[in-house]
Amino acid sequence: MKDEYSDIELLERFQKGNKNYIFNLIVRKYQKPLYWHIRKMVIVHEDADDILQDVFIKIWKSLINFRYDSKLYTWMYKIATNETLTFLKKKRKKFFLNIVDVEKELSEKIEENFYDGDEIQLKLQKSILKLPEKQRLIFNMKYFDHMKYNEISKILGTSVGSLKASYHIAKKKIEVFLKND
Repeated sequence: MKDEYSDIELLERFQKGNKNYIFNLIVRKYQKPLYWHIRKMVIVHEDADDILQDVFIKIWKSLINFRYDSKLYTWMYKIATNETLTFLKKKRKKFFLNIVDVEKELSEKIEENFYDGDEIQLKLQKSILKLPEKQRLIFNMKYFDHMKYNEISKILGTSVGSLKASYHIAKKKIEVFLKND
């Protein structure tokens, strides 16, 4: 068997049988991009790892009912995004924190979790954390994950026009944050 299957091939093979093996191929193919998508939002490795496990459990349970109305990649990103947002909401409720306090806490953790000596990268990451949650998600998906607006639209359930506006606003805010920092 070859190592790299298209998403359609993976889904077809999953439906036909040998589900464990095919699911392992899906995990191998998407583990890293999903991990980094989550990690950019929660910052801490352990949190991202826990969320990623929950994401793959949900994917495993739901894959048999996959409807093909979106790409596998888009569908999994939507699950990862929703799980991440749920985690952040629970974190705020658990510690009775408002959104600003959660962002402050994440900002403090950036240095110990991301910082590799690159001052500009550190400033960029701290600036991104100052964005509202949805703008941060959109910025990360477009800038770091190189996703197309129509893919992000399917994941977040937002119009392409709205996404373009949010991304533009986020870029402008980051520029201001970087200049004033």
